[in-house]
Amino acid sequence: MPGRRPIRSAAAIVALVAVTSAAACGGDSEEPTPTATPPTSDGTPAPSATPTEQKFQADITKVTAGDLEHSWREGCPVPPSGLRMIEMTYWGMDDKPHTGGRLVVNAEAAEDLVGVFRKLYNARYPIERMEPVDKYRGSDFQSIEANNTSAFNCRQATGSNSFSQHAYGLAVDINPCQNPYVYADGRIAHEDCTKFKNRDRKAPGMIHAGDKVVDAFDSIGWGWGGEWSGAKDYQHFSSNGR
Repeated sequence: MPGRRPIRSAAAIVALVAVTSAAACGGDSEEPTPTATPPTSDGTPAPSATPTEQKFQADITKVTAGDLEHSWREGCPVPPSGLRMIEMTYWGMDDKPHTGGRLVVNAEAAEDLVGVFRKLYNARYPIERMEPVDKYRGSDFQSIEANNTSAFNCRQATGSNSFSQHAYGLAVDINPCQNPYVYADGRIAHEDCTKFKNRDRKAPGMIHAGDKVVDAFDSIGWGWGGEWSGAKDYQHFSSNGR
């Protein structure tokens, strides 16, 4: 009959519009899976692809003499069995979380230090990198040149014949370029870090009296080298304050 053809065409159009609309709304389609962030060219851990969702994580494991080829030797005040490796998340200078930060510390201080770095992570205090000093063949100078946050290193204290607190795994140096060792005469051994002698600066990673970094270490009874008289060690925190 002549009146049926237009009705059939209208129904087809309605069906087509309904199918198209469903596809546009993504009714049953899947979201594309985000690709993983590739490692950085300099070998530092890549940031998380979802920064706001990355929670602080830390694992404490034992170490052996083989893990400490350049930073431990016979005659050091603490054997490898008295040390632990903390592998943890840290907040980077790129304002993103990074996994795989590693710090070698005294076994008795490991749990307390996990608590400290959890506070720093939650406060989004930025850290450039965090690697055992063995990556720099035990060279404190090279580790500082890389602005590396580190802890255990069986070495003497600067300007002393006595073991540093680092040799006990009871000291941590954080962002050593932004927080340099300043000799009593005002000298700084690392040229690229001399601008941070001015402690009125507010650059990311700098540590100032009474800030969240000092408070976090103070909560476990550790002292800050920025409070020393004479020479100042703004990067340095230790269990005995030296």
